[in-house]
Amino acid sequence: MRLLIVEDEPTLARQLRETLEGAGYAVDVANDGEEGHFLGSSESYDAIVLDLGLPEMDGLTVLDKWRKADIGIPVLVLTARDSWSDKVAGLDAGADDYLAKPFQMEELIARLRALIRRSTGNASSELEAGDVRLDTRSGRVTLSGTPVRLTAQEYKLLAYLMHHKGKVVSRTELIEHIYDQDFDRDSNTIEVFITRIRKKLGADLIQTIRGLGYSLDDPQAA
Repeated sequence: MRLLIVEDEPTLARQLRETLEGAGYAVDVANDGEEGHFLGSSESYDAIVLDLGLPEMDGLTVLDKWRKADIGIPVLVLTARDSWSDKVAGLDAGADDYLAKPFQMEELIARLRALIRRSTGNASSELEAGDVRLDTRSGRVTLSGTPVRLTAQEYKLLAYLMHHKGKVVSRTELIEHIYDQDFDRDSNTIEVFITRIRKKLGADLIQTIRGLGYSLDDPQAA
């Protein structure tokens, strides 16, 4: 899953990036509203963390522009601790959730996980496909109840496919959603990771749809 952080305070932006990368997300950072608006309008993200007090273009304006352009990426706004008016304004402008500063990083991660689950139609933190289970809270993957060790990139790829179970996901979409903007998009690593996941979790779990991409189906639903 790929996230955008729009935050102008350097220390907080760095802490957010390090924490979210440590939780398994690919993360891009924008340090002002104009850059944040551009990235949110031109790149593919699964969720955005947006500070409201930004230079160049304030967060409410950024959010309003995204929503008027029909950009429906889930947005978590960061507000001042006691500013209830900022919370109301953010929600009215199209935010999906808010968090008041200062906050605990664990709560931020939990709220982002919930936003991503809701946006992909998944109510539970545990995703299932046949005998494979992936717990988004713990990052634990099991096959028929037995833990399976995946690398960080294998986990990211599997998690994205499981969030979009039953849909055809193109190679380009996978790259856009599991890597940050600096990734070499001509790399063949997607194919390599798909092969490794099949070896660990079963050859039939991920289907190759010729000319279109990949689909993760539930064998028990067939």
